[in-house]
Amino acid sequence: MSSKLVRKVESLKPLIGRVVEKRIDEFLSMREKGNYAWFSELCFCILTANSSAEIGIKIQDALGYEGFANLSEESLATKLREAGYRFYNVRAKYIVEARRYLRIKDILEEVEEKREWLVKNVKGIGYKEASHFLRNVGFLDYAILDRHILRIMHNSGITEMPKNLSRKRYLEIEKRFINLASKLEMRPGELDLYLWYLSTGKVMK
Repeated sequence: MSSKLVRKVESLKPLIGRVVEKRIDEFLSMREKGNYAWFSELCFCILTANSSAEIGIKIQDALGYEGFANLSEESLATKLREAGYRFYNVRAKYIVEARRYLRIKDILEEVEEKREWLVKNVKGIGYKEASHFLRNVGFLDYAILDRHILRIMHNSGITEMPKNLSRKRYLEIEKRFINLASKLEMRPGELDLYLWYLSTGKVMK
């Protein structure tokens, strides 16, 4: 059950603890950066939905804020397709539509329920993507319930594998994730990195 998973995560601390700490420091440092960095990260999280973090990082490194903010929808779709990205048309459209929120950091600083605002206002952003974005800009109290994390939780007997994730179901499973993080004396955003490593052998953003 979850006690076995707790032991697994504890055993990883000597192996990847410093790498995880460095990644967490990077996330926290984003709190000091401006709208450009936050908008670029928002676009990265739009790209990771039903895709991989690796290709999202590749595209983000290639295009950066300038590409996400300024390329035409057609040019952006072409760049995504050339990078091997599957959903190039629809995600290019979402990124162009997200440009109404180029001042995303300033906007979110005025919003109390940041995740709810993101899900309601940004096309292509659901609870998983909103949680991912917020973790990457330094808010560590959300669970990023992607298939890797859900599979580990399912295999550990913490939750069944959901067929779909409604808001209610997401929040129910998130409570269990947060409880697991509490047992390990970690923030949810930190535990995510350990579980991702268990699943993929990588510590990624």
